[in-house]
Amino acid sequence: MNVIIMGCGRVGEQLARLMADGGHAVTVIDYAQAALDRLDPGFNGRTILGVGFDRNVLIRAGIEQAEAFAATSSSDNANIVAAQIARRIFRVPRVVARVYNPRQVEVYQRLGLVTISSTTWGAERIHELLTHSDLDAVMSFGSGEVSLVAIEAPPRLVGRIAKDITVAGEISVVAVVREGKALLPTLGTEFRARDVIHLAVLATAMERVEALLGQ
Repeated sequence: MNVIIMGCGRVGEQLARLMADGGHAVTVIDYAQAALDRLDPGFNGRTILGVGFDRNVLIRAGIEQAEAFAATSSSDNANIVAAQIARRIFRVPRVVARVYNPRQVEVYQRLGLVTISSTTWGAERIHELLTHSDLDAVMSFGSGEVSLVAIEAPPRLVGRIAKDITVAGEISVVAVVREGKALLPTLGTEFRARDVIHLAVLATAMERVEALLGQ
């Protein structure tokens, strides 16, 4: 996949390494050479010095052939402008913008942009760890409204089925890992001892999950 990353701060740098190590063609844009120098000589992607929402800079970076664009600079305004250009002008299929101010997330989402707010995500994640320590929230979606939770099947669930802990709009069983292999359960899938159950849970339903699991 051809990927352009605008902004080479800590997040942009790490994302660039992850994408490059995954075999993707990566181009990183930043207006500061010192930021681009974060990428060591072993980085096998391209770097472009320039403003990440400048049309000519984006064209030099290959945005016309890009399949994904990530705006990860330290400026919310720069990120949103660059993401809008990538999505609306160059029709890049996958566009994500990092947002520092969580109050602006709703505005950006109304524009049809996928955003990541590290402030909101971090607060939600810490809240989960402090208040629901028995539940292992391995991933959050949106701004933390939905979490993916993993838990080993407690004794009270062994022999019961996925339907017993499914609550429409709040709790869904999305996967079960059994003896190292994952399966997609149906409502009739029966839980066994040592199963690792993965649940998609609405943030407001964490206490309900704990009650269903007997915790």
